Amino acid sequence: MGQTVTFTRPDGSTLQGYLAEPAGATAAAGAPGLVVIQEWWGLNDQIRGVADRMAAAGYRALVPDLYRGQSTVEAEEAHHLMTNLNFGDAAGQDVRGAVQFLKARGSAKVGVTGFCMGGALTVLAAVHVREVDAAVPWYGLPPLEYVEASAITAPLMGHWATQDAVFKIADVDALEAKLRAAGRAFEFHRYDCKHAFANETQTPGHETLPILGYDAAAAALAWQRTEAFFAQHLR
Repeated sequence: MGQTVTFTRPDGSTLQGYLAEPAGATAAAGAPGLVVIQEWWGLNDQIRGVADRMAAAGYRALVPDLYRGQSTVEAEEAHHLMTNLNFGDAAGQDVRGAVQFLKARGSAKVGVTGFCMGGALTVLAAVHVREVDAAVPWYGLPPLEYVEASAITAPLMGHWATQDAVFKIADVDALEAKLRAAGRAFEFHRYDCKHAFANETQTPGHETLPILGYDAAAAALAWQRTEAFFAQHLR
């Protein structure tokens, strides 16, 4: 369904991404845009599937290749790749470039969503990328000292796991408090699940790590909420 595209960052350098568009030229021409941000594994088939899903729902979805062609199924290597990623550069240049690409391609409004590491980058994009029209992070947030809550102007929805051993729910509580103190509007949802509860590759008995766990019911509810949210704010 999708294709590899090259787009330009604000600083003039380029990178590639996976672009999935609605079927039919007419549908694609007027489609709102969505930047989909990878987990720490990289641009793999699972995150391509998320973009395909959103394209089927009527969005022009772009996954920027933050690791420049690298991906892995090994947790140790994923941790290494994520640790070496410059999050400020990824949010302010890679993600912003992806948003600008979609707007230049005809999407009047563009949202951002991401998972795990991509969730943290989604929050940073909501802070730093003025072109973002709506943001939905999934079970991932940056250190709170990097979240200038008063700078967030786009509608914000978040999905969080109460059993998350990677991004603790107490930190989500602190983020909520910071957003409230800044007078920001947001909608956060909590699920009695482990980290990565919407990643269908992390099924019981096949988890890459024991701290991960897919939950089909929670994922379905979170997706229902997400699609309604984007329909409200991007269409």
